[in-house]
Amino acid sequence: MKALIPSALRSYTDSAHAEIHGATLADALADLDRQYPGIRFRMIDEQNRIRPHIRFFIDGAQVFDLARPLDGIDELVIAQALSGG
Repeated sequence: MKALIPSALRSYTDSAHAEIHGATLADALADLDRQYPGIRFRMIDEQNRIRPHIRFFIDGAQVFDLARPLDGIDELVIAQALSGG
């Protein structure tokens, strides 16, 4: 499946898109990390939770569960909130 990479994480991929595989969101992120070491840690914390500033969208719906099955999914959108002041 195609993953859309946010601009803040493109230093890992050098591209806006990556081709990833996995039966679940967790598997797909592990595959992404195999291809681009260190990128998963920017999205998932030490307790295996999605970091507060990261959002995952599958078929336009936000996903909160890393165990979410990805069977038949064509695209995963990874969004990163930016803050400042």
